[in-house]
Amino acid sequence: MLFEIHHSIRFRYERPVFLEPMTVRLSPRQDVTQRLISHELTVTEAPAGHSLIIEPDGTDARVLWFSDKREHLHLQVRSVVKTLRCNPFDWILTHPPAQRLPAAYPAAEAVSLAPSRSTSGSCDPGSSPVGIWAAGIAAQVEHSTPDFLMRLADDIHHGFHHIGRLDGEPLSPEDTLSSRCGACRDTAMLYVTACRSQGLAARFVSGYSMHHPPEVSEHELHAWAEVYLPGGGWRGYDPSLGLAVADGHVALAASPDHLMAAPTTGTYRGTDVSSQLSYTIELKASDSEPEPGEAAA
Repeated sequence: MLFEIHHSIRFRYERPVFLEPMTVRLSPRQDVTQRLISHELTVTEAPAGHSLIIEPDGTDARVLWFSDKREHLHLQVRSVVKTLRCNPFDWILTHPPAQRLPAAYPAAEAVSLAPSRSTSGSCDPGSSPVGIWAAGIAAQVEHSTPDFLMRLADDIHHGFHHIGRLDGEPLSPEDTLSSRCGACRDTAMLYVTACRSQGLAARFVSGYSMHHPPEVSEHELHAWAEVYLPGGGWRGYDPSLGLAVADGHVALAASPDHLMAAPTTGTYRGTDVSSQLSYTIELKASDSEPEPGEAAA
């Protein structure tokens, strides 16, 4: 599927402030699931300088820095992406201890995956409310890893009230589970935590989706989860939609911590100065192939 993306973000400040360096994660990633055909970021007014970087989890990002005070900052992104994965189930589990829950990984992979397997809070993640809930779902599917991943996504999709929440960090997984209510970033972190309680490596993903959750009337930045499967690699699961991710999603960033998948990260200096953030996302998708000779910019 061919995606055309126009994402505009405006920051407005009550009076001139000095912007500290800002990290921008709005470049669609390039991997076996998607190909970046073109990408352009326009910053108004232009920063003093910028640097293209690769972040700890492999995310392509851009760091902007500034030398003057300003009352506004406008980021405009235009991207064209070809998604490539039509079948989200084209994998096999090559490590038997990962086929059943709680899952285990080969030693070398376990070291690399450690940040995506760690849990906060209780020393025994299985005894937490989320862990107990996840264990119940695992028991329903006889501890089959593939069946658990789909049942977990389906249970969240059908059993939770999905809401639109324009700003704020994800709620704690415990709060989302208790209220059975949340935005896509809330249910994504609940999914991640439930998977980790069963020994699976899972991480938070931000990006775009052509599939609208019922609570969304306009395109917004979307969030889902990825789970690492020996023999299958990182595989996406979208609990707010109840599906395995195929070619209807475009990923921007993925990280064990949602903070490292935020579209922008930065601060400003100004005493008692309030700020406002607004955005628009235009998303078009078609089955058309890109023109011959087009390449990523």
